[in-house]
Amino acid sequence: MKKRLLAGLLAAAVLLAGCNDNKENTSDNSSTVSDSQGSGGENSSPEESYDGKLVFDHAMELKYAKNFSVDYYKGGYKLVKIVDGTDLLIVPENMSVPAEISEKTIVLQQPVNNILVSSTPTISLINDIGALDSVTLTTSDVDSWYIENVKDAFKSGKMAYVGDYAAPDYELISSTGTGFSIFSTMLLDEVAAQFKELGVNVMAEYSHKEDHPLARVEWIKLYGAMFNSEKIADEKFEAQEAYINDIAKKENTGKTVAVFYITSSGKLYARNAGDYMSKMVELAGGKYILSELKPEDSGTTNMEFEAFYDSAKDADYIIYVWSMGGKPSTLSDFLARGEILADMKAVKNGNVWCTTPDFFQISNTLGSMVNDINLMLNADESTDKLTYLTKLK
Repeated sequence: MKKRLLAGLLAAAVLLAGCNDNKENTSDNSSTVSDSQGSGGENSSPEESYDGKLVFDHAMELKYAKNFSVDYYKGGYKLVKIVDGTDLLIVPENMSVPAEISEKTIVLQQPVNNILVSSTPTISLINDIGALDSVTLTTSDVDSWYIENVKDAFKSGKMAYVGDYAAPDYELISSTGTGFSIFSTMLLDEVAAQFKELGVNVMAEYSHKEDHPLARVEWIKLYGAMFNSEKIADEKFEAQEAYINDIAKKENTGKTVAVFYITSSGKLYARNAGDYMSKMVELAGGKYILSELKPEDSGTTNMEFEAFYDSAKDADYIIYVWSMGGKPSTLSDFLARGEILADMKAVKNGNVWCTTPDFFQISNTLGSMVNDINLMLNADESTDKLTYLTKLK
């Protein structure tokens, strides 16, 4: 009996010694890992060692966009800078807000959600990277939308109409608890002042001020950073860029194009030569016929019918911009806006095309639109409908 007891005690002692050796080895390994990760302690991650600190890492690569930038910092912090001087610091989940930032800096703690977005092209970009659930309020009602995912969000109650951008429902905004909004530069000063009182930060998006169509698409990278979707944002942008790169390999058609629209009050607006739509024509292998119309400016210019006719009468193609001022579905509808239009070369040759109504709600597929213009310039008489262009008959 004594021998068995002694053997049992000996075995226990050996087992205990083995456990102590394992503990020492584990402690050594933990110390090694901790040293390689920084000074945050044995259980810290590389990100935690930069908690509350801004240590620059690199800047986002941008090819075309000029009106924003994104700087990346250690630990997952991101600083977005808008051309108007607005700074947004994107703070990773479970990380602290650095103390050294300016009081004017807008802080967005991830995950970023429950936001108000007024700009429809911005929503198209957010939707394209799969982050639409983060948008709960918008200033365009369900009946005005052409993006199916947005319609579905309204129907399911995930998104709500907050009123016109010039007169939003402040009580509704306050009740939802949203603290961040994205508007175009058309936001009225009095609305911005009211938002400030409610504690709702506003970011003005300047994509519509970009003069290159791919620059507008490239704003998808900003929202990729905001929603931690950089990879898909890059892929979406590169897919649109590929359309234009492929067209650049083809021979220029030399065909001329006029781009304009007429309001319900009868005023004619032509796209300036410096506008992104004019550049879309050039990128598509055509030539914008109003090349001397404000080549340094984006947007449009109001022209008298006679002056427009004198400058654009010999255009091989017309792209009529579907607008709030009129939605021609036939060539007769188009000509009813001005008799002088009937004498234009493009009208006589049956080359009048109209943009689809969803065109101005999207920024994510402008490369595809350039491709459509190229297809239009090379189409035969049997082609009458493309993705974003429809021939008027």
